[in-house]
Amino acid sequence: MALDTERPYYQPVANEVTVFRAAYRQRLPVLLKGPTGCGKTRFVEAMAHALDRPLITVSCHDDLTAADLVGRYLLRGGDTEWVDGPLTRAVREGALCYLDEVVEARQDTTVVLHPLADHRRQLPIERLGITLDADPGFGLIVSYNPGYQSVLKDLKDSTRQRMIAIEFDYPGPELEESIVVTESGVGSPEAAQLVRLAGAVRRLDTATVREVASTRVLISTARLITEGLSPREAARAALAGPLTDDPVAGRGLRELIDVYLGDSEV
Repeated sequence: MALDTERPYYQPVANEVTVFRAAYRQRLPVLLKGPTGCGKTRFVEAMAHALDRPLITVSCHDDLTAADLVGRYLLRGGDTEWVDGPLTRAVREGALCYLDEVVEARQDTTVVLHPLADHRRQLPIERLGITLDADPGFGLIVSYNPGYQSVLKDLKDSTRQRMIAIEFDYPGPELEESIVVTESGVGSPEAAQLVRLAGAVRRLDTATVREVASTRVLISTARLITEGLSPREAARAALAGPLTDDPVAGRGLRELIDVYLGDSEV
């Protein structure tokens, strides 16, 4: 998804923009770490816009193969034709290639990134018998949520050490309120209420809520409010519902919503 070029929006939280620009100038790959919905993808879109580079995004999953990234032969009209994968297109065109939730891909798939992520900046394509030199504009960015780390889902050390790491977290209350207002069109009072609610949810200590309230769910909640739903209705649908299926945890979230957004009947 590209940014609206009339309104590219990203507010730095720390030095992430400076680090990203420095890494890009030095042709170093970037690893973004942070909880879900904290703005990693939005950041990449904003940087692609700022650098005036096309952006190719790949949502990684456990069935993703090296061929999915690099390319494969396909039958078209009775002929066999080579079709570049998204990584190969980015290498050829000088685009930014963003691998979202890279730890979801198998480790034997992510190894294909190694020659691109070090001094070589090359992509071997064994099926074509060639090795591509990356266009000078090419940039490699990967991201993942450390909260999902496990022995089976983690980056190899040999992959990590090729990358510049930038850590993300949820923004402070004032900035998060500004983001919610800008992204949804809701008023500042409602956005402030939602941010205070998110702070309470993030302080919960329960194993039944896998994720806390992200900036993304706050924006979704606010967008429902702009459609005429009450804040309480919107939060139940966009915040409490997606965060847990556990009835006890769900009841606790709804009680928090009642406290922070009012107790009118739904």
